[in-house]
Amino acid sequence: MTTATLKKPYLITSDGLKRITEELEHLSTVKRAEIAERLHRAFEDGQDEDFVDNAALEAARNEQSFLEGRIQEIEAILSNYELIDEKAGAKDTVRIGSWVTIVEEGTDEPERYHLVGVAEADPVNSRISNESPLGRALVGSKVGAKVQINAPNGILTFRVAKVE
Repeated sequence: MTTATLKKPYLITSDGLKRITEELEHLSTVKRAEIAERLHRAFEDGQDEDFVDNAALEAARNEQSFLEGRIQEIEAILSNYELIDEKAGAKDTVRIGSWVTIVEEGTDEPERYHLVGVAEADPVNSRISNESPLGRALVGSKVGAKVQINAPNGILTFRVAKVE
C-alpha cells in the first residue's frame, strides 16, 4: 500500500473506543437478530397480499440497510484508529481529549465540551469533533483566549474559560 492510499486514523478516546466496541457487539448480535425476525414476519405476512406493497417488509429492509451501514462504519473506525492520550500535553491548552469550558461573548452562561475525534463526536452529549468549526478554532487555544467561528447567523466569539 502506498502512502497516498493510507487514510488518516480516526482519533478516539479510550471511553469512545469502549462505546463503539460495545455498539458494534450490540448491533451485530441483538439488532441483527431483531431485524432478521422482523424481515421473516413481514415476508410471511406479505405472502397473502400484494407482495410489492408490503410496507412492513420495506421498512424492515430499510432498517437492515441502515444497520449494516453503521456496522461497516464502526468496523472501518476500529480497523484504523489512534488512541488519544488524554493525559498528555499542557493543562492550560485545548487539545483533542480536553474538556473545555467556553463562554459565548455577550452571555454569562458557560458551555462545557469534550473535544474528541470525528468518530465519537456527539454534540447532544457535549462531545464535539476537532474537525467541527468550533473544535478547529479551540485546538491550541489557552485559557483566556478568544476564538471566533463563522456561523450561519454571523461571527460568534467565545472565550476559553477552563481546560481540563
